[in-house]
Amino acid sequence: LPLHVPSRLPTHILQTTNLSLHATTPKIPQSALQTIHTIAMVRPSTPPPNPAAAPPPAATPPTPAATRRMEESRLRAKALRDRRDAELAASGARAAPKTASGFVATSDVHITKAGASQSTDLSRKRPHSSISTTQHGGADSQPSHPTTNRDARDTNAVPRPARNFAKFVDYNMSAMTDTKGGFLTAEDDPHNAALVPKQKPGGPPQEEKPKGMSSQEWERLQLLRKLRRQKAGPFEPGLSVLADDAARKKCKDCGSYEIDFVWDEVFGVQVCHACKDTHPEKYSLLTKTECKEDYLLTDEELKDADLLPHLSRPNPHKSHWHDMMLFLRFQVEEYAFTTKWGSAEKLDEEFARREADKKRRKEAKFRDKLNDLKRKTRTEAIRRQQATVAAGAGPRKFGDSVGGGKHVHDWGRAVENEEGMTVKKCNGCGMEVEELEF
Repeated sequence: LPLHVPSRLPTHILQTTNLSLHATTPKIPQSALQTIHTIAMVRPSTPPPNPAAAPPPAATPPTPAATRRMEESRLRAKALRDRRDAELAASGARAAPKTASGFVATSDVHITKAGASQSTDLSRKRPHSSISTTQHGGADSQPSHPTTNRDARDTNAVPRPARNFAKFVDYNMSAMTDTKGGFLTAEDDPHNAALVPKQKPGGPPQEEKPKGMSSQEWERLQLLRKLRRQKAGPFEPGLSVLADDAARKKCKDCGSYEIDFVWDEVFGVQVCHACKDTHPEKYSLLTKTECKEDYLLTDEELKDADLLPHLSRPNPHKSHWHDMMLFLRFQVEEYAFTTKWGSAEKLDEEFARREADKKRRKEAKFRDKLNDLKRKTRTEAIRRQQATVAAGAGPRKFGDSVGGGKHVHDWGRAVENEEGMTVKKCNGCGMEVEELEF
């Protein structure tokens, strides 16, 4: 039959198949069905061997002709070796060492163990000549250690830089040119006013680093100028014992010779640093604003260096503002009490008079504003009263309403105008207000 049933199927599947066959093919004989059932219940046999996994066939033995050629080559090589040994024995030369297998020592082949027929001076190690270089003392002599070994005694070699610093370049900073980071400077265009550094208000003109001078030299020059201006460091006047006592300057309070020479030059006062700290009521410094507010001095008096000398210092609040003008307290008090106002009591009286005048002007200004507000309010009341008298005449001005009462706005719907703002309009007077939604 052309019907094929798998060899391994569960029993219930086989029974179902058997019933199906009986139901669908009633014409099949009973003997054929028994044969199918028997074939399905038989256990499978071992599969046949795979021909690809079989071992390869044995190599074909050499032919008699090939065997004859190999034997002739072996005998020919043996004859050549015997002839060479005979020539060496006839000449009296020492035979080259070789192993029992016939290997001869060469530059690439080393004999580690001599045969029984060889001399006994051959060792199991390589000869020293094979690992050492030429002898010492010659022009072409090399170190006496193998090239594969590192000799720490070799001090003639130049030390190499570390791997991380192999590309390090040492620049000579003193020979470098400052290009200002690629920006244009006054050296590139000296006639351009925008490139010239602006002068500090009220201060000396700023100096630029001369061309050809390094940055370190320029800083050193500025430091020397500062020390010379402050009379400090190497520019401080020395104290000599050879000078006359009358010519030597000393502190007016304690008699010390170590005075502040800057104050001596600016204020004309000989005082030491200790006395400045001890007597702040005399030697403290006052700003220009304090002199104007406390001693009632004017700008013209403070700017007169012959009248009141001052010490200039950079402004601590803004560097581009005018320098501070510092005045000595006892000089300011001496001029204000003696020359300008006469005494401290008169200065206090003038200060009180100015404060009272300031208060009076402030009160007068307040009264003027209050009267103006009252006048506007009275005018509004009169206008409303006139509108009340003319009852029934309708509104006359903005804010009036029919009947003389107070106008109350009647706002309409909020709409959006042409500018995009939300506005609403009073239905009575037409007033518009903007409306913001949060």
